Amino acid sequence: MATAIVTGCAGFIGSHVAERLVAEGYEVIGVDALTDYYSRDVKLKNLAGLLDHERFKFIEADLLAMDLPRLLRPADYVFHQAGQPGVRPSWRQNFELYLNNNVLVTQRLLEAAIDSNIKRFVYASSSSIYGDAEALPTSEDVIPKPVSPYGASKLAGEHLCYLYWKNFGVPTVALRYFTVYGPRQRPDMAFHKFIRAIAEGRALQVYGDGEQSRDFTYVSDVVDANLAAASAPVEGQVFNIGGGSRITVKEVIRILGEMLGKEPRVEYLPPEKGDVRHTAADVSRAREYLGYKPSVNIHDGLRREAEWLLG
Repeated sequence: MATAIVTGCAGFIGSHVAERLVAEGYEVIGVDALTDYYSRDVKLKNLAGLLDHERFKFIEADLLAMDLPRLLRPADYVFHQAGQPGVRPSWRQNFELYLNNNVLVTQRLLEAAIDSNIKRFVYASSSSIYGDAEALPTSEDVIPKPVSPYGASKLAGEHLCYLYWKNFGVPTVALRYFTVYGPRQRPDMAFHKFIRAIAEGRALQVYGDGEQSRDFTYVSDVVDANLAAASAPVEGQVFNIGGGSRITVKEVIRILGEMLGKEPRVEYLPPEKGDVRHTAADVSRAREYLGYKPSVNIHDGLRREAEWLLG
């Protein structure tokens, strides 16, 4: 029976990855520091279906303070989902958090992996590494030019994955997630806030004019990509993971209003530094090498997130 380490296991994506692995028969060791970026109670609720499972072990700990070679000793796979999230908070004095939690943690895990027996180290990266991409849809061949400290920290993690593969043979794969949504989405993320505001009759806030577009990716498609990356015969590569649902923020709000039977009230605010205008993923490489094919469209995905959030 294979053993998987899932870092950030109590987070939005990490909890879904851990759940799928347990369902697939893996022994799962989940690690999470339960940082205060958002509520500890919310994170523990994400683990509600796992904590009592016989094949799931939860460790509450800071990866920077752990004996990482010991942690990785029983592991066949590492799914490194932990990190400091958020583009907008990543500026100024906060950048130290991003250096520690996105760069230094990744380096120390990779260092520990050198003498381990892991078959794959799957790293959660982000479309933020592209910045204002010069071509849409964007392929992995486009030169990354992040426009936020967050994006720079995720790109640094990618480079670390490559150099530890190149120099030490650590079997890494990096996945560039494009705007993930679905049940358990973090409370600071747009869809979560939009659904709450519309349901409660409050004005929702949009940074910019609402014509900016994103390639939205449903969380189960991201989980599929992680499992595919763990088993596909590829190492030392990066892959775009998009949902094929590129639409504008205004269109998302319109869909949610119709879905919830309420007229959204929108307050438009100036764009925030680090926010890009458009994203769109070229997933042809992931399709070729990982067999990746997103299966949840934006309408179904929004409905599922709203049902989860509003109960």
